[in-house]
Amino acid sequence: MNSNVGGIDRILRIVVGVALLGAAIAGIGLPWTWIGVVPLATGLFKFCPFYPLLGLSTCPVKKS
Repeated sequence: MNSNVGGIDRILRIVVGVALLGAAIAGIGLPWTWIGVVPLATGLFKFCPFYPLLGLSTCPVKKS
């Protein structure tokens, strides 16, 4: 499993995930706010399963 989420993409995913989960726990949002687990997990693990399907990667290119 190669990393395909990097930099700002990772930070945004974590922030959005925490915000959605915070709203869900506080009871502010609807039940769909529990979907915040997905961006939080993809940000923490630096891997998005949909990026390979779309041929995307936000990680910087490694020079070899």
